[in-house]
Amino acid sequence: MPKVIILGSSNAIPDEDHENSHMALVGDKRLVLIDCVNNPIVRLKKAGLKVENITDLILTHFHPDHVSGVPLLLMDLWLLGRQQELRIYGLDFTLDRLEKMMDLYGWDTWPRFFPVKMVRLPEETMTLIQDHDEWKIFSSPVRHIIPNIGLRIEFPESGKVFAYSGDTEPCPEVVELAQNADVLIHESTGASLGHTDADQAGEIAKSAGAEQLFLIHYANGRFKDNGIVARAAQEFSGSVGLAEDFMEFEF
Repeated sequence: MPKVIILGSSNAIPDEDHENSHMALVGDKRLVLIDCVNNPIVRLKKAGLKVENITDLILTHFHPDHVSGVPLLLMDLWLLGRQQELRIYGLDFTLDRLEKMMDLYGWDTWPRFFPVKMVRLPEETMTLIQDHDEWKIFSSPVRHIIPNIGLRIEFPESGKVFAYSGDTEPCPEVVELAQNADVLIHESTGASLGHTDADQAGEIAKSAGAEQLFLIHYANGRFKDNGIVARAAQEFSGSVGLAEDFMEFEF
């Protein structure tokens, strides 16, 4: 049964129990990493996943708390002897900068390096980026400080839908991505440029007709606001919770 595992739920400032926001989409044949932070091998191992099984990497945007682990991921896969192709999806803005970053590490000089295919996504709503027996993945540009995407994942066998806002201000693109979703994971950094507050996330979930809302990319430690679930629930009558590290959603 396909599932989504939350590998990190924090905003840009993590703590001991909350890594920066990223997740894994796990199927029988494919393992898709959505964003990549810190040391991917350690995080994946804690989630019971093998790094060598990663088939695809989707990068929502090029901020350090979402892409800092990519150089380590690529280097470690190379050192582990990977030979099969890795597909990396992202907007031109994201992949151009990723390639420049990897050039600084001299990845073109790594001997017998495995093939990497950059899949450049258009800045268009509901772009189909993967279509397999287990799922379909769509992306849409959302509204952040820099170009960014949100995701919609449809599971044909169960008929269920998962949606992820990415980092964004409230916008109609997320409402479309999350239309009648069984699970909407929405950021709740707070009302600021390029971000969303919890009550606004509740409004998005309500407008989309989602069944469940889980807040992610929230503040931790001494900055944590434990009232965000209650504030989201004031606007959304469905189930509301916090996305916590290593939480699993089966589809």
